[in-house]
Amino acid sequence: MTVQSELMQRLNDSETDIINIRRHLHEHPEVSFHEQETAKYIKDFYHQNGIETKNFGNGYGLVVDIDSGHPGKTLALRADFDALAIQEDNDLPFKSKNSGVMHACGHDGHTAYMMILAKNLFEMKNKLRGKIRIIHQPAEEVSPGGAKSMIDAGVLEGVDNVIGAHVMTSMPTGSIGYHTNETQTGRANFTIKFTGKGGHASMPHLSKDAIVLQEATL
Repeated sequence: MTVQSELMQRLNDSETDIINIRRHLHEHPEVSFHEQETAKYIKDFYHQNGIETKNFGNGYGLVVDIDSGHPGKTLALRADFDALAIQEDNDLPFKSKNSGVMHACGHDGHTAYMMILAKNLFEMKNKLRGKIRIIHQPAEEVSPGGAKSMIDAGVLEGVDNVIGAHVMTSMPTGSIGYHTNETQTGRANFTIKFTGKGGHASMPHLSKDAIVLQEATL
């Protein structure tokens, strides 16, 4: 059996564990920059499996480093774990218990899969080459996001390539898409200040209506 085949078999055998973790996270969502219990849950999972974690950035970012002990490149695998400020309205047994907060963007699924993947990669590390860095990123939904402080803290130093996992509802179920360079959009906040000039309605050409300017800009 090849290493890849063994890994895929392990992941298939771990389906129930992935589902259980995902449902736990779905039931206990936390919004960006407030993911204290989620980060603790992730950290406890790794520690219970004998895997060390590192905190990165000024939020709840976590990293797991897997060193095969063999020469090779360093691959980073990234998943986010914050939820959205949305009220969940369904009758699922694992429905959100936090009013006004819901995992509506799939980050619970990203995290559950990444945790089990990391566990299996750690257990198989002697069969791998190079290093793998597992990145659990908080605060993806709110600009500037949790990634910035993690990058500033050096989370990508020494990394050759990064795979940022995210579900994509526009793709057929069971398919995987990827390409090099940037995939998702970036986001930043900025402020525009409009300064008008008063005038009489009979002489609009002598005034500067900030309201009209704002509407034209929007």
